[in-house]
This record gives sequence, C-alpha cells and structure tokens, in this order.
Amino acid sequence: MLWQAISAVRDLGRLHDIASVLIRYGFGDLVRRVGMSGALERAGKVLRWRAPEELARLEPPARIRRVLEELGPTFIKLGQILATRVDLFSPEWITEFSKLQDEAPAVAFAELRAQLTADLGEQPEAIFSRVEEQPLAAASLAQVHRAWLADGTVVVLKVRRPSIKTTIEADLRLLARLAEIVEAEAQDLRRYRPREIVRQFTLSLRRELDFATECRNAERIAVNFARFPEIIVPGIYWQWTSERLNVQAYIDGIPGTDLAAVDAAGLDRKTLARRGIHAVLKMILEDGFFHADPHPGNVFYLPENRIAFIDFGMVGRLSAERRYELTRLLHGLVYHDSAAVADVLLDWSGGTDRDGDILQNEIDVFVDQYRGMPLKNINFGAMLSDLVTILREHGLALPPDLALLIKSFVTLEGLGRQLDPDFDIAGVAAPLLERELLAHATPAALARRGWRTLGGALGVIAALPQDLRQILRSARRGKLQLQIDVVPLRQLGEHLDRAASRLALSVVTAALIIGSAIVMTVEKKSALPVGLSYGEIGFIAAAIGGVWLLISIWRGGRWK
Repeated sequence: MLWQAISAVRDLGRLHDIASVLIRYGFGDLVRRVGMSGALERAGKVLRWRAPEELARLEPPARIRRVLEELGPTFIKLGQILATRVDLFSPEWITEFSKLQDEAPAVAFAELRAQLTADLGEQPEAIFSRVEEQPLAAASLAQVHRAWLADGTVVVLKVRRPSIKTTIEADLRLLARLAEIVEAEAQDLRRYRPREIVRQFTLSLRRELDFATECRNAERIAVNFARFPEIIVPGIYWQWTSERLNVQAYIDGIPGTDLAAVDAAGLDRKTLARRGIHAVLKMILEDGFFHADPHPGNVFYLPENRIAFIDFGMVGRLSAERRYELTRLLHGLVYHDSAAVADVLLDWSGGTDRDGDILQNEIDVFVDQYRGMPLKNINFGAMLSDLVTILREHGLALPPDLALLIKSFVTLEGLGRQLDPDFDIAGVAAPLLERELLAHATPAALARRGWRTLGGALGVIAALPQDLRQILRSARRGKLQLQIDVVPLRQLGEHLDRAASRLALSVVTAALIIGSAIVMTVEKKSALPVGLSYGEIGFIAAAIGGVWLLISIWRGGRWK
C-alpha cells in the first residue's frame, strides 16, 4: 500500500496537495485505487470526491495537462519529458503535453539574496557593480538576472529557487511508488514502462537541478565546436558557479522566436537554418552528446549569421553503436531501404520475430510511399513521427534516450522550416549520413571493433575453465540450483501467506475465547498476583488478536 511507503510525515503534506488536485479534476477514483485516500484519512484529512462539472467536461489529455500545471515544477518537467514520448502517446496527448510551459511567477530578489550571498561567499555588491533585480526570465526551477562585473562585462545569474529541491525530492519519491503500483496492478499500462520512465526522469531532473552539471555540459559542447566560429556557447565563470548558481556570459542576440528582428537585422535565414541543422546533426551523429531541447527559446541569432545555444540542462548521450544504428535508420529512410529501417527499429524496441514479419510489411509500405520523391519535399520530422506511430500501434516502445532524440529531430526541423519554409533537412543530412557510414567501415574502424571483439572473446575463453570448474564443484556438492522467478506466482505466494497468517490467528483467537470461557466456569478466584484470572487474561489476549486481525484486513483493502 502507498501509505506504507510514505509514512514519513515529511511527505504527507505534499501527498495531500497532489490528491486534492487529482480529485478536483475528476480523478478521485485513481486516488482511491492507489491507496492515497487511505493515507490522507489516516492523517486526519477530509476530502470531497466530486469534481467541478466544468473540469469534468474536459477531455482526459487536457485534464491531465491542467493537473500537471497545478502540481508544480516536478510535474511540469514530467509532462515535458512525456511530450518527447511520441512512441507511447497518441498525437492528442503529445499536443497537450507540449503546451506545458516552464514559466512561473518571479521570486522577489530580496528572497534570493541570502541564498545568493551564501553561494557567492560574499554580498553580490562586492562582486558585481550592478545586479538587475527584475529577472530576465522566471522558470519553475530557477530565474535569471542580468549583472555587470567591475570591468563592465555583462553576465547572467541563473539562481535556483529557494527550497525547490525539498518539494521535488518528495514528488520523486511519490512518483516512484506510483510507478511501482501502476506496473504491478495495471497490465495494459506495463508496456509504457512507468518505472523506467520515472527512473530516467528522476536522473534527468536531478542533473538539471545541479547547475554545475549544466555548465559542464555547456563546456563540453563548446569544446566540440571549437573549430566552428559560427556556433557560440556562452562562457562559464567557474569562480562563482555552484550547484545552485550558474554565472555565465550574457548573449546579446536576437531570440529565435523573433523572426521579424532577424529580417530587420539583415540576417540570412537560409544560412541560419543550414548552420543550425548542421550543428545539431554534428552533436548527434559525430559527438554523441547533444542539446536535447533546441527549441527557439534556447537559440539566439547573432551578427554574421552566427548562432548561440543556451540552457544545457537537458542533454542526450548516444554511444558509438547507437549512433551507427541511428545513421543506418536515417540513411534507410532517405534512400528507401525498408529492410534496414525495420531491422534497426526491431532492435531498439525489442520486438519478436512475429512482430517483425508484420512490422516489416508495414514499413515496406511506409517507405515505398516516399520512393521517387525529391529529398527537398520530404518532411523529415513528420516521417519520423509517422514511423514511431507504427511502433506505437504494435505496442512497441523506444528506449528513453531515443525517444528524446526523435523529439529533438522534430523540434529541429520545425525550427529550420520557421527560418526557411523551403528548407531541405533530408538533403542537408544525406552527405553527413554517407560520411558517417563510410567512417564506420574504414579499415581503422573495423580494426578497432575487431580488436575489441577479440579481446572480449579471449576474456570469455580464458575464464571458461574456471567457470566450468565452479559449476562442476557445485554440482558434485549438490549445490547447483536453477532459480526461476515468476513474479505473478511470487505475488500469489505472498497473498496466500498473508491469508494463512490471518486464518491461523483467527483459529488461535477462537480457541482462546472458548478456552477462557471454560476456564472461567471452573476458576473460583484469581490465581495470579495481578488480580486477574487465567480466563480473563485469555479474553484480553483474544481481544488483542481480534483487533490486530481487523486492522490487518482493513490495511489489506479487503472490506468487501
């Protein structure tokens, strides 16, 4: 039961907030089913289970989006992550999740001053000649203030909201428990891998809370673009940067959302689109470390058609093998190789051979519809989204890192087409894909993989005699065991064990009642120093056993 996992008083207040919002939006039944109502009742809370009529009329995706907005930073971030899972959710859900904006009312600078002073080690005025108290932006986790150093250099201070970490950690504990319940109790929802989603989300959000990690991400990407002066990543002032404070160079450019200013400044939209796509494709296919949220709000355009990327709190990582698989997939889409596309998708989603036959046929038809179409007419983002829809209809899901990657591709193409409606992302990507495939097949690359494989094989062979000796020794001693863990059977065993314990206690309680009644009919006086007879003690023990039995049944949710 959920209440057992959250018995700590620190989470009960937050649990009440979450349950209240869910109930208000018509999810009272969900609250009851996962055990939240019982926890709140035991905490002395009284709930109303009816939702306002106007909220109940909203479609489920809109209601869930409103719930996430009201629940605050953790759940807004969760919704933004779910918006990347085009392989799990249908378009109407993705549309609603995409509406979640990471905006929040600003915290007064006076409330930030104590934390800022602690992180800087002295008063802000001792370091900065001026700090703007009005923030440039305010988000759920932090807000950004502009400041000036003594030499006139403009910087930005990204300050984490005070006490936000405590709320987020409570939310993450509750989400983890909720994911366990959903995975254990709802068979039809298991394919969404709720525990894996929550685990990945927890890791991602904790990294995002650490602003020093964000700065390390920025520096790593800056190093990868050291030879590309047209791509700018703001510099970090490490002497003042910490877990709760990010001090970096101020980017004085045109926001990616202000296309009118781009035209007024005389910048070349086509060049900006081409450079932006090249930059992100390089991050993904060559470096394996990419900006996972390249939307217009995180992009600035600078003179000479340069592009600046900011906000590296959310990044993606791809191994060399994963990059090769991705290159094969994109190359197969561009050049209509449906067999390669199906192979990669089945490897990613863990599909069975039976799934493979059906999926292969559907992908053949899907890829064939683009045959003969000029590359410039292919909407790459829409193609990837349609492809993932096929997976979703087959009940297959992508690993979280790849779902994030596909969402980045879709966002990226949208950004490119905003700048240039005739932008040809497939044409830009094709030469890079060819180069990556050729690089994978060079003698040096083949030799490296061969040596790595040979080294692994030799290690297995070298360890084989020792492993066989241990197996034979265990067999001779009768200690060789084969363990098969069937989760439903284990759960059934636990239920039976609890039922047997209750039955045994019921029998003992009944025996105590009968035995005590018999003893009291023959017992003349108290035989014990405490003034109680054996019969009375028996009745007290029976009463205690009966109360324990009732509590056990109540907690087990079996009042039916």
